[in-house]
Amino acid sequence: MGLLDSVLGAVIQNASQGHGGASAAQGGGGLGGLVALAAQNPQLIQAVLSLVSNDGPVGGLPGLMAKFQQAGLGDMIASWLGTGANQAISGDQLSRVLGSGPLSQVASQLGVGQSDAANQLAQVLPGLLDQLTPQGHAPQGGLGQSSDLFGMLGGLLSK
Repeated sequence: MGLLDSVLGAVIQNASQGHGGASAAQGGGGLGGLVALAAQNPQLIQAVLSLVSNDGPVGGLPGLMAKFQQAGLGDMIASWLGTGANQAISGDQLSRVLGSGPLSQVASQLGVGQSDAANQLAQVLPGLLDQLTPQGHAPQGGLGQSSDLFGMLGGLLSK
């Protein structure tokens, strides 16, 4: 629970400080935009956790990193995992990285179109990955199975 609390706090702080770049502005900008987005669609964090879990549609963090490398955006995801500033990503860039299969799954979870899903993911994914990798590198075993990550989420929501 403590990890997810700090992750969610950092994601909100990341967006409020403008580290989400243009994509944060698309959702209304800053803290208010992210809070409004989460209030309108509480499945967002669950969809993000599903995406980055080891049993997710892209093969967890290692699979996501490989997709970014293949798209020529390896430096971008490395900035999220590292200890420096996070590079912003647009929904269009994220769409190209994920491809229609994984993005379609996330869009279905969120109940929105693929473009909207990509824009929402672009707002929270950099800050989430930044906080899940506080040592500045990806854990060798990935971030864990979806049941582990959802368990943390369930504990937070039951507060």
